[in-house]
Amino acid sequence: MPFQAPKHQSHLPTPRKIRRSCSKELYRTIKRMNVYIPEDKIAAGEELYYKKVIGNLLWIADNMQNRKVLADWWDEAVSEELAALWEVDPGKLQRAFRAAFCGS
Repeated sequence: MPFQAPKHQSHLPTPRKIRRSCSKELYRTIKRMNVYIPEDKIAAGEELYYKKVIGNLLWIADNMQNRKVLADWWDEAVSEELAALWEVDPGKLQRAFRAAFCGS
């Protein structure tokens, strides 16, 4: 029988799960901003966010339980490029993401 990790130890998420999570988080962010963003720019934003998450996967997995720290990372690593791509105010984007991601 192959080795199985205990149930309470977290594993790294699969690429599919990461992609779906990124998509859901950005969808919720757009809803809170109440602006129209074309489908092609949404897809490009999801790809940008996905690549940033994959690039920092170990750190993100280590901090999975602390959404405030993850939102701080998102503000620094993702929000500026995403705001430029979507042509929206970076501050508004950051506030909308925090509301969607952290629930505040």
